[in-house]
Amino acid sequence: MELGLVGLGKMGGNMRERIRRAGHTVFGYDRNPDLADVHSLEELVGKLKGPRVVWVMVPAGAATQSTVDELGDLLSEGDIVVDGG
Repeated sequence: MELGLVGLGKMGGNMRERIRRAGHTVFGYDRNPDLADVHSLEELVGKLKGPRVVWVMVPAGAATQSTVDELGDLLSEGDIVVDGG
């Protein structure tokens, strides 16, 4: 399995590591470049093979909405966004 993970704070960062330990490929994006594997949502989407799965772990509300809106412009029909915020 391959997925993108947006938001690498306490919960998202731990999820990335657990999923990787299980043998899956995870590309992580965070506003903090020290935590990120990629440096933009566009780069994240470009790393994933279709159909893509992107899991969003950012705070509920405006942050989640703006992230999902931006992903909506980058992803294709059949791709999946999981809102974990």
